Amino acid sequence: MDGAGSFGAGRASSAFDLIAFIKQPQTILRVLAWIFSMVVFASIINEGYVNMGSERLHCVFNKNADACNYGITIGIVAFLACVFFLALDVYFPQISSVKDRKRAVLLEMVFSGFWTFLWFVGFCFLASQWSSTSSKELPLAQASDAARAAIAFSFFSILTWAGLTVCAVQKFLLGTDMTLFTSEHVAAQEPKQPYPSNDVIGQTTIPVNAYQSPPLIETVETRPPGYKIPPAF
Repeated sequence: MDGAGSFGAGRASSAFDLIAFIKQPQTILRVLAWIFSMVVFASIINEGYVNMGSERLHCVFNKNADACNYGITIGIVAFLACVFFLALDVYFPQISSVKDRKRAVLLEMVFSGFWTFLWFVGFCFLASQWSSTSSKELPLAQASDAARAAIAFSFFSILTWAGLTVCAVQKFLLGTDMTLFTSEHVAAQEPKQPYPSNDVIGQTTIPVNAYQSPPLIETVETRPPGYKIPPAF
């Protein structure tokens, strides 16, 4: 697995590749979630309140202040969370401890899943209150676009945060797959050399058969001068 490390990150202290980082699905979803959350809370803050001829402002969602407050709150928190996790994504490959990486992935997975649920609740809440809003009670002409934008981008936020949850789960499963660590560890190790023989360094190994003495054969050439064959009894 080329360039892969624990929990989907490269080896620690590796060079940061900006182009590859931008092309990651997780980065794209993070930026979209950041934009969508900004649209939701900005629409409600700027045009989500209407004036009915008095100084008091009413929430455009059926005069329910809780609906506006809920949309603003989850939008601002999601906006800040996207900035935080985007910075964490940049720093993540530099984390050398596997335990710290696991904690970061678990935090991202839990938060993304929880915020997906909150966006779903927010979408249902805003849509329900908007459907109950009457034009006889509120001048909807000046705030209808903002209300529809908040509802629409709340729905889009559900999709983006659900995608971020899936990415976090994949990173967690990748980190718990110990075959990744094994393959990377084996690939990084140099092949072991065989144990050296007991021979002295620099000498050539001599076969055992070479130490066997030749059979004792007496020849005329091997007999000393003046040697006489003893008589046989």
